[in-house]
Amino acid sequence: MKDDQGLWHFLYSLFFLVLIVGGVWYMDSTHRLPQGLSVFEFFLLSLAAFRLTRLFVYDKITQFIRDWFLRKEVLAGEDGELVIVRRKYVQGPLRTASELLECPWCFGVWAAACVLFFYFITPLSVPVILLLAIAGVATFFQLLATMVGWRAERLKQKVEGK
Repeated sequence: MKDDQGLWHFLYSLFFLVLIVGGVWYMDSTHRLPQGLSVFEFFLLSLAAFRLTRLFVYDKITQFIRDWFLRKEVLAGEDGELVIVRRKYVQGPLRTASELLECPWCFGVWAAACVLFFYFITPLSVPVILLLAIAGVATFFQLLATMVGWRAERLKQKVEGK
């Protein structure tokens, strides 16, 4: 099947560009356009964008949002258990949205833009950004602990000759 999503990708990119230009215009007109970032702010915002990206692209708690852009079928499994099968739409704007929500590189740009925009326009965003940044650090620690555990298990199996 021919992939004709180019138009929708272009329209989503154009929409993103309009949002960025509109956000910069708004910050400039309200004198909130930043002159720079401290190193601390850079890492804080980076961690918040990282965690926001993981939240929307991977976490189970936001599956319901990803489901808005997928076709779902409930099927009976071999053992009588119900199975939910999720499929992307073949084409159209919902296909592009589902592709955006499954790509951490793509969604990360949108997440970073949102984090930056809200950080600079309102101090009310700071607690949420701090929460996301701390959760991002916790995610790094969890991933590191998981990797150490897997390595230890592999070494244990190697010693035992399995």
